[in-house]
Amino acid sequence: MSKPDVAENIKSKKAGIRRLCLIGLGWLCVGLGLIGLVLPLLPTTPFLLVALWAFSHSSERFHNWLYQHHLLGPMVRDWDCYRVIPVKAKALAITMMSASLAYVAYKDVVPLWGLGLIGLCLLCVAIFILRCPSRPPAKISDQPTE
Repeated sequence: MSKPDVAENIKSKKAGIRRLCLIGLGWLCVGLGLIGLVLPLLPTTPFLLVALWAFSHSSERFHNWLYQHHLLGPMVRDWDCYRVIPVKAKALAITMMSASLAYVAYKDVVPLWGLGLIGLCLLCVAIFILRCPSRPPAKISDQPTE
């Protein structure tokens, strides 16, 4: 085997391993997302978005399956098309962030400057979440305007 053949063989093996890892990550996230549908504290959509990303880099078939799925697809498509975060998800995210910050402050495990830094980061995330729309835009009717 010549040097280019060996290098090409190594590249294809790395690509194959990377692809398998991404497919595994995608299915792990789909599983966690499904668990999140029934457990109130586990988010669903972020796991599905990671799964969609992993599948988009590894398997067009799995990507299309998730994107078109009758139960999981609408959440993914709403984020992908309109950056929608439902009100329930916003409330849960902000509640959990606030509770986490309160817990860290109560336990007194970080210095005051660390608590301020954590609070600032969570505030930035909360602002981002609140600025996202809560539902997709209304469909334009086919009625002509007068």
